[in-house]
Amino acid sequence: MKLSRMILSLASLALATALPAVTESAASTAFPSTSGLQFKIDGKTGYFAGTNSYWIGFLTNNDDVDLVMSQLKESDLKILRVWGFNDVNTKPADGTVWFQLHENSKSTINTGTDGLQRLDYVVTSAEKYGIKLIINFVNEWDDYGGMNAYVKGYGASAKTDFYSNTAIQSAYKAYIKAVVSRYSTSSAIFAWELANEPRCNGCDTSVLYNWISTTSKYIKSLDSKHMVTSGDEGFGLDTDSDGSYPYTYGEGLNFTKNLGISTIDFGTLHLYPDSWGTSYDWGNGWIKAHAAACKAAGKPCLLEEYGVTSNHCAVESPWQQTAGNATGNSGDLYWQYGTTLSWGQSPNDGNTFYYGTSDFKCLVTDHVAAIKAKYN
Repeated sequence: MKLSRMILSLASLALATALPAVTESAASTAFPSTSGLQFKIDGKTGYFAGTNSYWIGFLTNNDDVDLVMSQLKESDLKILRVWGFNDVNTKPADGTVWFQLHENSKSTINTGTDGLQRLDYVVTSAEKYGIKLIINFVNEWDDYGGMNAYVKGYGASAKTDFYSNTAIQSAYKAYIKAVVSRYSTSSAIFAWELANEPRCNGCDTSVLYNWISTTSKYIKSLDSKHMVTSGDEGFGLDTDSDGSYPYTYGEGLNFTKNLGISTIDFGTLHLYPDSWGTSYDWGNGWIKAHAAACKAAGKPCLLEEYGVTSNHCAVESPWQQTAGNATGNSGDLYWQYGTTLSWGQSPNDGNTFYYGTSDFKCLVTDHVAAIKAKYN
């Protein structure tokens, strides 16, 4: 998701100091995996519901992290996708959370109390409550630094240089190694993700294909036990194409080709008709087309992000139903989770709906109940 409406500022954070339900002690030692066209978590194979929280790793109050995890557990939301990056080009003031500094063609990883130790606690809390995490390593967008933070720090000229600049890729891989090595034995990791919505506008699809192939292979060399996925939006697909922008290859992505990479365990797709100039009903076909591609590849799909800014239940519930009935798709994570923390409501980027609301009942409580009725 491109956070174009409201971004949780690092400064404000610094000032603030599903299936089925899992018991407190049941953080399984088995790692999540795929089983044919489905996911397998804690010994159970089926369809899993989850959500996104880009901000949870930037919280400075451990109780707030635990609150979110406890609510996810109580709601039977099994998978949580979080930002595993927070890149800057200038070191922030003390107390502001940041993970990596890119400056003067050098990268410095912050492993301190305002650095990766914040992500450490997210993983620790997820282990405690039986939540599985998707952790990604860089952002396509400039929010929290993104690829442009690397480009700026290394004196490159364009965002697309991120994929080809040797020094940048070395720094990126060093960061991957630093993060993966911290959690490679954790049962809380659902999957490692190369990036949030990687694109290479105007590039030949071979650029991203080669990058995804090389990077996923590298991650597997560090940790062969956890799954790896790309984190892309699902662009570039011939199947059932109506010629609309998301089906084209203009962003340098070929969903089917990239899904065929042996070190990619499952496909991801996102869904934002308001941003893409398509209709809400169009989204059902988008989900079905990707599920069919995943079925053909013998790997599951995950509807990893989807959202609208209003009429959440009316718009998103049909997408959930389509995703749950589409052979080849094995889970969905709505964008994004909202709750009340110690300092007030968590960030609302327009797509957020909050724990305990009528939208939450419709899109979480009722959705999870429907999944349980089908798979249990």
